[in-house]
Amino acid sequence: MNTILKKIKSNVFIMQSINTMILRIMGIILLFGFTLFLTHNYSPKIIGQYDFIRTYLLVLGSLCMLGTDQSILYFAGILNSEKRTVRLRQIYLKSILMFLISSLIAILILLILGNDFINSFFNDNKIYIIIFKATITIFFYCLTLFNTEVFRALDSIYIAELYRNTLKYFSVIIGSVILLNINKQSYLVDVFLLGFFILSIVSTIFIFKLLWKKKDEVVPRFEDISLKFIFHKSYPFAISSMGIFLLSTFDVFFLKKYFGDSTVAFYTVAIKLMTILSMVINVVNITVSAKIAELFSLKNKKELIKIIKNSSRLIFILTLPMSFIICVFSEKILTFFGPQYFVAKQTLIILIFGQCINSLFGVAPIYLNMTGRQHLFQFILIFAVFTNLVLNSILVPMYGIEGAAFSFSISMFLWNLLSSIYIYKKDKINVFLN
Repeated sequence: MNTILKKIKSNVFIMQSINTMILRIMGIILLFGFTLFLTHNYSPKIIGQYDFIRTYLLVLGSLCMLGTDQSILYFAGILNSEKRTVRLRQIYLKSILMFLISSLIAILILLILGNDFINSFFNDNKIYIIIFKATITIFFYCLTLFNTEVFRALDSIYIAELYRNTLKYFSVIIGSVILLNINKQSYLVDVFLLGFFILSIVSTIFIFKLLWKKKDEVVPRFEDISLKFIFHKSYPFAISSMGIFLLSTFDVFFLKKYFGDSTVAFYTVAIKLMTILSMVINVVNITVSAKIAELFSLKNKKELIKIIKNSSRLIFILTLPMSFIICVFSEKILTFFGPQYFVAKQTLIILIFGQCINSLFGVAPIYLNMTGRQHLFQFILIFAVFTNLVLNSILVPMYGIEGAAFSFSISMFLWNLLSSIYIYKKDKINVFLN
C-alpha cells in the first residue's frame, strides 16, 4: 500500500487529477449547500427567477463567447510547443474584443425585440427588465468564464478550478445572506449578476500579471494574428458548447413560459441532483480521453477496445448504485429541500432513469471528439438539440416538468445511440456496455 501511495504521489498527472476532482467535489457540495439555503429561505418564485437567468446566461454566454474559451487552450498548446507564449497576449486581447462586439450585438437585438414581445412570449410582465439586466452583464459574464480557461491555459489549473466551481458562487452566497437579513430577497438576481462584474475585474488583473511575465524562449518574430483567424479556430468549439447548453435549457425556457418561476425552481432542483450522475460520467471521460486519442492515433485497436470496455463498465458500476439510492429515497431527498419540492419526485426518477440508461453507452460522445470526428459529433448534437426543442414544445405544455424530463432524457438517449451506431459501423467497436 505504501509503495502504491508513493507511486501515486510521484505521478504529477495523477495527483493533478485527484486534486482537481477534490476541487470539483467541493464545488458541488457548495452548490448543493447554497441550493438548500435558498429553498429554505427564499420563495420558489424568486429561486425560479434566479435559475432562469442562470440558464439564460449559459446560453447567451456560449453564443457571445464564440468558442474563445476553448480555442484559447488550443492556441496555448500550439504556442507552448513553439516556445512563443508571448503571442498569447495578442490572442487574449483580440478574443476579448470579439465577445465584446458580440455582447453589444446581443444588447441591440434585445432592444429591437422590445419589452412587449419578451413579456408576452414568457407570459410575464416583469421578465423583460430581468433579462435586460442579464444581457447588459453578459460581457462581464463572458470575461469571467474566459479568464477561467485562460488560467487553465497558463497552467494555473487549481486557480481555474476554484473560479469555475467555487469563487463564482461566493458573491451570490454572501449577497443572498445579506438580502435575507435586510428582507430584500427580490434582489437575488441583481446580486448574482453583480458578482460577475467583480469577478471579471479581479480575474483580469491576475491574468495580466501572469501574461506579461511570460517570455519567449526563442527569438520573437512579428506575426499579426487576425480576428478572422481566431474566429475560424473558435467557432467549431462554439457550436458544440452551444448545442450542449441548449440541450439543458429549452426545458427551462418552456417551463418558464407555460408554468412560471416556481415550476422552474422545482425542476432545476431535480436537474441538480441528476448532475451527481453526470459528474461520474464526466470524470471517467476526462480520465480516458487522452488515452483514447493516443491509442487511436497508434492504431492499437486491441488496447483501444480494452480501455473503452473498462470505461463503460466503470461508468455503469459507479452510476447504478447511485441511481438506485436516489430513486428509492427520492421523496426524502426532495423534501430535504422543502416540502413543496416533493412535486418533482416523478421528474427526478425520470431523469435518473434516463441518465442510468445513457451510462450504458460509456464514452461514446467523447470517443468521436478524440478520434477526429468533431464535425460529425456536431451534426449528431444538432439533431439531438432539434429533437429536444420539438419534444419540449409538445410535452411541456401537456405534462409540465415530467414532459421536460422526458424530453431531456430522450434527446440524450438519441445522442448516445447515434454516436454508438456510427462508431460500431465505422470502427467496428462496441462502446455499449458488454
